[in-house]
Amino acid sequence: MDMNSFPSPVYCGTASTPRYQEIYEALKQQIIAGVLREDSRLPSIRKYAEYLNMSTTPVEFAYQQLVAEGFIESRPRRGYFVVKLPETYQKLGIRLKGDVPPASGNPLPLSAGDTPPESHPPDGNPYQFDFHLSKNDFSLFPFSIWRRINNQLFRPDTRDLLFYGDFQGEPELRLEIARYLRQFRGVRCTPDQIVVAAEQHMLIQFLGQILKESGGLRRVATEDPGYPLVPNTLRSLGFDVSPIPLDASGLRTDLLRQSGARLVYISPSHQFPTGCVMPVKRRLELLEWAKETDSFLIEDDYGGEFRYAGKPIPSLQGLVPNQHVVYLGGFSQVLAPDFCIHYMVLPEPLVPGFHSWRCNVLFEASCSRIHQRTLQIFIQEGHFERHIRRMRSLYRKKNLQLSSAITRHFGSKAAISGSSAGLHLILELSSPEQETGLLRKAKQAGIRIASEAPFWNQRPEQLPPRFLLGFGGIPSDRIDDGILALHQAWSGSE
Repeated sequence: MDMNSFPSPVYCGTASTPRYQEIYEALKQQIIAGVLREDSRLPSIRKYAEYLNMSTTPVEFAYQQLVAEGFIESRPRRGYFVVKLPETYQKLGIRLKGDVPPASGNPLPLSAGDTPPESHPPDGNPYQFDFHLSKNDFSLFPFSIWRRINNQLFRPDTRDLLFYGDFQGEPELRLEIARYLRQFRGVRCTPDQIVVAAEQHMLIQFLGQILKESGGLRRVATEDPGYPLVPNTLRSLGFDVSPIPLDASGLRTDLLRQSGARLVYISPSHQFPTGCVMPVKRRLELLEWAKETDSFLIEDDYGGEFRYAGKPIPSLQGLVPNQHVVYLGGFSQVLAPDFCIHYMVLPEPLVPGFHSWRCNVLFEASCSRIHQRTLQIFIQEGHFERHIRRMRSLYRKKNLQLSSAITRHFGSKAAISGSSAGLHLILELSSPEQETGLLRKAKQAGIRIASEAPFWNQRPEQLPPRFLLGFGGIPSDRIDDGILALHQAWSGSE
């Protein structure tokens, strides 16, 4: 078959999508859109793999999945062919779960000079300027170093790494995490207090079960506004959630004492979404409350490494000797989300409860041992510390660039807050128009931004429109043009 006549697949995945799934989704999209018609013959697995410059395994897996779902069929000694889809599926646009939207326009021929189309967000609409609030910049990622370490570990003589590891996380990695936290975040802990898991949601599930079985801790206070994952996870476990308003110093301790909560979730180093940093006086008040009431603080150190004014703020956990703080951290923001490595530092009194609960549930480790050991060596050899310094410098420049662009194009019509740390800042617009209308105009102009409103439990009515603009993932040379385009989209709304 002439490969030049075969339609170019449209990439619809993310950075974490396996290669076989990229191929599967792209081909399925072409079939649904009618670009690959009934009885169209697909290239052989070998030819398609050669064209894509990869092994045959991803292509074979993609073809097998398409066969299993009935999009193509294998005809003996002839190859793979597209099958006829049901009329309701093909003509009425009914989509199965996981389907991608049909492609539009003419099919693109496969040729050596083709370039992949621009990435699309999940809803299928392109964003020319993507101010996603939590995307990373991978331009400085040390690919060669990570690949070298990974290749050292992924060998036949290390085949044991393919089996389940320590349910608490690889001991060598936990040791490196404890050393790093002690030196750079001021956290006081031993490796035995650290629990590693693939995602923060899983860690909160663990913690919630431990606290439920210890008795008495059924009400959790949370920041309002705040990050919803932790309180919503605890709510699903039967906890009562009490949102507590913030003041300039963070969560109000006077209202916390009135709430009757024995557990509180906070992000003191960089409050999400406001970006405020909790001063030491408020931190000490919370620690004193926890000690007096025999309660626990859940400290989410989101954005703790990326502070742009002065040195990074030390953790609340290590501020004073205390057995009442659960510390949450991870490597998604500082390294890459795809590695799926998060961790929790338990206070010593909760460690026995964790082991007791694990003996009843018998869960296994959720993180890849290869990734854990690679990260361990990456930290051990000093690459992690150097990478954080480089990324902090890069993000500081992009933060300043975004702030300057907003000031230059919006002037007194916009105020900036929360820019001292993290990967986003808040733009507050002086406008009589509702946030929904402003978001719609931004989207129509091809600009991705987010509203602060969804992160509130009770949003004050007098607040002006406030938007979260991330600078991590957008290229530096797109920031100024993006803010100019945003100003133009809103020019009639100020």
